[in-house]
Amino acid sequence: MWSKRVLTLALALLVAGCGFHLRGTAEVPFDSVYIPGATSGIALDLKRNIQAGTRARVVEDPKEADAILQFTEETRQKEILSLTGAGRVREFQLRYRVGFRVHDGKGAEYVPPSTIQLTRDVTFNDAEILAKEQEEQLLFRDMQSDMVQQIMRRLAVAKRPQPRVE
Repeated sequence: MWSKRVLTLALALLVAGCGFHLRGTAEVPFDSVYIPGATSGIALDLKRNIQAGTRARVVEDPKEADAILQFTEETRQKEILSLTGAGRVREFQLRYRVGFRVHDGKGAEYVPPSTIQLTRDVTFNDAEILAKEQEEQLLFRDMQSDMVQQIMRRLAVAKRPQPRVE
């Protein structure tokens, strides 16, 4: 009994000593954000992450928002990487590219126009077509989740825009 307590205490000190801490709420430089078209896809995932992981509110009216997160591009591509000796596809590369910017609606930028691209390589086998299609869909979903986390990190390091002096 006593050794379990000592072991638990030792593990807690070890984890605390290495700088590990649970992911809490991210600090973003705005109190409210408007995300146009946040009803599906990456916009909906990002809306949910902002609501759950920050103190910012996601509003439905851009006039009520301190910031507007606008997607400028979202593309998914599938490109052949290699072929077999018989000319059949052996490997694909999946690409997921998202462009976005965060501004205050008055010309000032929280995050300037940015583009993030993720890639994944996938082997292909003619005998497993259905399984490979499902794998491709899962990889795109995983890439979308990674993309949301990268955008959240960029929002966390963004700075409040300075008022323009004219």
